[in-house]
Amino acid sequence: MGDDILAFDIFNPKAQPLIGLDISSSAVKLVEVADAGKDSYRIERYAIEPLPKDAVLDGNITNLEAVSEAVRRGWKKMATRTKNVAMALPAAAVITKKIVVPAGLREEELEVQVETEANQYIPFALDEVNLDFQVVGPAPSGAEEVEVIIAASRKEKVEDRVAVAESAGLKATVMDVESYSMQTAFEMIEKQLPGGGVDQSIALIDVGANMMNVTVLRNNQAIYNREQAFGGNNLTQDIQRAFGMTLEEAEAAKRTGGLPDNYETDVLRPFMENLAQEVTRAMQFFFTSTSYNQIDHIVLAGGCAVIPGLDEVVATRTQVNTIVANPFANMSLSARVKAKQLAAEAPALMVACGLAMRRFDA
Repeated sequence: MGDDILAFDIFNPKAQPLIGLDISSSAVKLVEVADAGKDSYRIERYAIEPLPKDAVLDGNITNLEAVSEAVRRGWKKMATRTKNVAMALPAAAVITKKIVVPAGLREEELEVQVETEANQYIPFALDEVNLDFQVVGPAPSGAEEVEVIIAASRKEKVEDRVAVAESAGLKATVMDVESYSMQTAFEMIEKQLPGGGVDQSIALIDVGANMMNVTVLRNNQAIYNREQAFGGNNLTQDIQRAFGMTLEEAEAAKRTGGLPDNYETDVLRPFMENLAQEVTRAMQFFFTSTSYNQIDHIVLAGGCAVIPGLDEVVATRTQVNTIVANPFANMSLSARVKAKQLAAEAPALMVACGLAMRRFDA
């Protein structure tokens, strides 16, 4: 993109081998996908490395050393030669805006126009910002104008992630936005739905450690987005309280099992019911703030989606067909990937999968 300001690379496709590297608040996740011919893909390898508590807070990297170390461990486990990574910023760290400009502008003219527009709505000096843009297509107003989407983020947000990759001996070549990556992976899931999900409202519910992100998609367009403060940490705290453990012990027990017999009935089941209730609330918010009155499918993603039977609890509570996200369902697997383990971990790999798919952008 020429000058330094326009060097964000959200939209700039890369064809070389890439690892999708997702840094969430609880783990780093790495995914490598290869072309298997005839519009099909193969998952080559992946790794999930847990992060120490508070190494990432609200999408900010607060312990660069711990995060880099986790990335390095994950990369080693993958036993890959690929060093280029695609990374993502949390949606909250990125300002996006659609603008309309005259059609037929040269690249330099477009850059000037983008900077002028950006100056008006970005609350920071432009030299503190990474900026990128992409022409979306003709504007609704007619052929004389085109729609352009601009994305801007504070430089330090980008630099922190780049620094993590570099400390781990890797090179960040793409910087995306987590919500865009999630939608890229979702396209692999949509094909699994009746009628390919066409003209249907699909709620993608991503339940992370602290937050539940709700995106309603219709024909690959996000028509609604909301965050609710609910996530896997609620379950960790429930375990901690019920069994008198430290937070670290509760987190470890949640992952590896070995909890008392009454765990499922007294702790896990109520948590699942609470989660289903949060999904119902999210749907109500969607109905009251849009003209839609129906959700056709719910897709559960994020670390919590792997809880056995959660899809049934949500389906019962909401009366909506509910599936667990698996963007790899139609991919072939390399010999080093175990199908059962991948199916269990797939919902937590949505962002990393979407990032890995960036190498196939046209």
